[in-house]
Order: sequence, then C-alpha cells, then structure tokens
Amino acid sequence: MIKNRILSILFAAACLFCTHALNAQTKQSVASPDGNIKVDVTLAGGITYDVYCGDELVLDRCRLSMDISGNVLGSTPKLQKATRRSVNEVKKPFLRLKYAEVPNNFNELTLKFKGGYSLIFRAYDDGMAYRWVTEFPGQIEVNHEDITVFFPAETQLVLQQSERFRTAYEEFYTNVKASDWKNYHKMAHYPILATTPKGTKVLMSESDLCDYPAPFFRGNEANGMQSVFPPVTAVEKPRSDKSNNVFLRERYIAKTDGTRSFPWRYFVITDDAGLIENTMTCRLAQDSKIEDTSWIVPGQASWEWWNAAIPYGTDVDFKAGLNEETYKYYMDFASKYGVKYIVMDEGWAKDNMDPYTPNPECDLFDIIAHGKKVGVDVILWLTWRCVEENPGLFAKFEEWGVKGVKIDFMDRSDQWMVNFYERTVKAAAEHHIFVNYHGAFKPAGLEYMYPNLLSYEGVRGLEQMGNCPPSNSVYHPFIRNAVGPMEYTPGAMNSMQPNVYNARRPNSAGVGTRAHQMAHFVLFESGLQMLADNPTLYYRNDDCTRFMSSVPVLWDDTKVLAAKLGEYALVAKRNGEDWYLGGITGERENPLELEVTLDFLPEGKTFTLVSFEDGINADRQAMHYVKKERQVSKGDVVKIKMMRNGGYAAYVK
Repeated sequence: MIKNRILSILFAAACLFCTHALNAQTKQSVASPDGNIKVDVTLAGGITYDVYCGDELVLDRCRLSMDISGNVLGSTPKLQKATRRSVNEVKKPFLRLKYAEVPNNFNELTLKFKGGYSLIFRAYDDGMAYRWVTEFPGQIEVNHEDITVFFPAETQLVLQQSERFRTAYEEFYTNVKASDWKNYHKMAHYPILATTPKGTKVLMSESDLCDYPAPFFRGNEANGMQSVFPPVTAVEKPRSDKSNNVFLRERYIAKTDGTRSFPWRYFVITDDAGLIENTMTCRLAQDSKIEDTSWIVPGQASWEWWNAAIPYGTDVDFKAGLNEETYKYYMDFASKYGVKYIVMDEGWAKDNMDPYTPNPECDLFDIIAHGKKVGVDVILWLTWRCVEENPGLFAKFEEWGVKGVKIDFMDRSDQWMVNFYERTVKAAAEHHIFVNYHGAFKPAGLEYMYPNLLSYEGVRGLEQMGNCPPSNSVYHPFIRNAVGPMEYTPGAMNSMQPNVYNARRPNSAGVGTRAHQMAHFVLFESGLQMLADNPTLYYRNDDCTRFMSSVPVLWDDTKVLAAKLGEYALVAKRNGEDWYLGGITGERENPLELEVTLDFLPEGKTFTLVSFEDGINADRQAMHYVKKERQVSKGDVVKIKMMRNGGYAAYVK
C-alpha cells in the first residue's frame, strides 16, 4: 500500500514536471519594464504571438516564418534555449530629431531553435519588436518572410497603397477597416497605422533594414494583413531614355549572408501624442559607423525647383533661370537669413548622366566660390543611375567643394536598391558629403548608422502643390514623420484654401493658411529642411522668413501639447534654451480652440512669446495671419485658435 502510494506520488510529480516542461517548450512571454506591454509567444504548429496593452489584446495569433531555399523556419519549431535580459541605456543620436538623449529601456527574450536560427522579442513601455537571426554557412536565398498580423476586433487602418512595387511612396493616406481590406486590393507599405476599438494606436514599421528588401502588405481577409516582398532583380534592361527600366525578377527576395540578423519588425503601441514622440526607429537602429561627425552640418536650404528659378524682385536685373546669376542670387538670399545651403536641382548639369560637365550657363566653380564668400554651400541634385554609373563621383565633388547631394528616382525597395542606399551613403561619407534621398522609401535606421544621411522624401509633400492638402499632411506627424526624417519641402508664401487653389509654377502655392505653412518648420522633422519658395516672396514677407529661417532642424526636447490623429497636432520643441511651438489642422468645419499651459518653461524667468496665428478671415483668405507678442512665464495659459487647414507658429526666447 505504501509502495503504491509512493509510486503514485512519483508518477504525479513526473506528470507535473512534464507539463511544466511542455509549457516551457510551447509558451514563452516577455513584458515591458513597466508591465504594460506583454508579448505571449506560442510554439505549436508554427510560431505565433499575441500582444497585450494593459488588459487589451491588440494583436492576436500573429504568424511569422521565413522560407530559406524551401526550409521554412518556424514551421515546426523545436526550442533549444530561452534566454532573457533587461537593458536600460541612453542613446545620444547625432541626428536628434526629437531628443538629445533617447532612453532605450526594454526586456528581451531570445528563443534559440534547433536548426540554426533564433527569434528575438523585445518589449518596451510603448511597444514591441522582433527579428530573425540565422546561423547558416555561406550565402542563403530567402524565398519569403511571412509577416502576418491579425487584429482581435474591428480595427481602423491608415494606409498608403500602391498597385505595384515600383512607387515613389507618395500616395494619399486612405482610411479602411481591416476587415474590408482584401488580398486582391492594392498593396500597402510601411509605415502602417492601426486604431483599435478602444482607441489604442499601433504604428507598424521596421528598423535596421540592411541587405534585405522592404515589405509590402495585402489584406488577408481575416481582419489583418500579410507580407509580400519585391523579388530580387535578375536583369535590369534600360529603356532608351534611361529613366524607366524593364525588370526581370528572380524567384527569391534576398540572397544574403547565412549568418546574420534580419530587420526589426516593430509595433509602437501608444496614444496619439505617443506616436509623435516615439523614437522606436532610433532605438532599434545600429549605432553610428562614422566616428568623426564634425563635418556633417544639418540645416536649411534654399531650393529653386519649386519656384522655377525665377526671382522677380526690383533688384533682379538679369535673365533668371538655371544660370550663374540666379544661383548667386539664391546664395545671397540664403546668406542674409542664415540659411546654410542652396540646392541646385535638375538642370545644373549639361546631361543628367554626366555629373562632370556643368550646364554651360552655370559656372559651378564660380558659384561654389561665391558661396564660400557669403557662407553658403552647394547641394547638387542627381539621379540614382548617374551615381551608380560614376563611382568616382564623390571624390570629385569633395575636390570641388560640394557639401551634399540630393539623389532622386530610386522608387524601389528591393534588396538591390536597399543596398544601393547603404553603399552610396557610405561612399559619400568617405568624402565628407551628406545625402538627401528623394524619390525614396521611408527611413529604416540607416540614418543612424550613417548620420550624413540627413533626410528622405517618401511622402506626399509640397512639391505636389495643389495635390498636397492639409487633410492629408496632418497625418504625417503620426505616421510618416513618426518613423524618421521627412523631406516635405515647406515654406509656401502664396497660401490658398483648397476650394480656390489654382496656382502653377513659377507662382506656386501651398494649400492651407500662411501660419499652417510656417508651423511645418517646427512640427515636421528633417535634418535638411527646404525653404521651397521664391526669394522674392521671402523678401516681401520678411517677418515670416526670419521666423522660418531661424527654426533649428535638430532638437534637444519635444513635447506634444495637443494631438488627434487626422485632425490636429501641436508640439513644443527645445533647442538649447529656446522653445518653438508649431501646430496644424486639417479640413474642419469650425476653428480649433486650444488652451495650452506653458509648464515646460523654466521657473523664475520671464520670456517673450512671438506667435504667427491664423487671422479671422484665414478660413477664406489663407494669406491672413496675425503676428502677436507677449510676455510669458512658466504655468501661463496661452489660448490658440487655428482655422480650417490652419496653423500656429511661435518661438519663446
């Protein structure tokens, strides 16, 4: 009897041990340092994960796997080891778009599987991320990576959608229910924003994208979405004009090193204000590979393309255009207002494919020499193909004294093009040249590895003129600009409401009020910020120009004062001891009225607040603005009123 009882106890203990062992093999979890975000990983019949924000399930049974030459990692996972660590550090990025110091505080779970691969999950107080790590010899071919996301309840998505992989990433935002987005509809690309029924925001994107394509997504007809990738280009056959190309594709999406870490897939889980303040791309990016960054000087640039290079003030006694006199005129304007650069866009060279022969109307060397006298440097526009086919280009530009390049028309994010970005910005850094990628996909961490990468386009910006309405641009702080620097090219002095917009170059205009345009310089983040309009108009609007040209492009602190997705955003930003405020609204029936407490100011001091506000008639005459000045101290309340498609811009000194 006693023997049987002992055997029963031993059997029960063995069963309990086996149950715990089985659970350990099939269930793993990691939570954020504050416990608010929790990731549950299930290893049974594949790998899935659930994500909780507090008691809300925000992602449900999401799938992931990776097909390497027919071997599907994660299809039958056999866990060898689970390890954990906690990190609490501070990053100090050179490209400080929001903060001089970025806390990087997370709990991490690494799952090592039989078969030479691992998955790393990180839980942050404002989101989570995961990445694949492989340990295979030699080169591997990745056929597909499955990124399947399911939402547990009806969820609203904000997407930029494209019919094909070749895109300039400038599509309008579209609002669609996850359940209505079918797999035969247009594809979307990162960043993607979801809003749960409780109002929680989930911003999806990636970081540390290297030697690998950027994903697109289709609806999966199950209240979610799944990844689809541009395949590797096998043959690229130029057409006669060399601007568009015919592509033949391989069956795989990447050929890469077998031992490597793959891009981070991240989910920022927060509220409206948290989207604007988030730094997830920075936290997951590699640290800078450039030790001496003293030669990299972010700043503003005067840009001639948007206004057709035709200044027309009373002081213009020359034939304006893409010629030496005009560029020197832009330089003198930039010098007067402390703007560091001018952009010489398409037309500075005799031929787009020959960067060594300037337009005969432009003595490039004389222009650069003039710039040295007045303290303004040159940025040159180039096509990506010109850069690719002229490997000695950056050495020559350094010799000439060119400080930066604007590279255009990539319009792809397959593996080859992703590698082109990295190869190019690295080569540029070797010759002390910074880069602005136009016709580009969204930022994904390269700007932190190589901080001479100051900005990317990949946005429906002001170059679209009448097709750049505030109703679309008001999403940028929450989505596109929330993942990295954004070349929007603000600064229109001709301002119109959308119902009366009819401007064309050379008298280009912006949709929205004058204060709306001015606020972009504070609200929108970029290491290279353009002044897009004509020097003639800037001279005529001296008070506005002095404000815009005074706004820094790097920031030590950022505070969101008011925000509602798709409706309005108002921020305060600090550079040194100076604070700037910028806010915009979209299309709305009634003015937006806010009361903002200046609790971010230091104690015991009085400051001067100078503001540029929508005038009483700005809802009809968008040019109407009012400049105000008042004394303020910490804790004072400022009343702000923004009209339809309006704005608010101010500084506190």
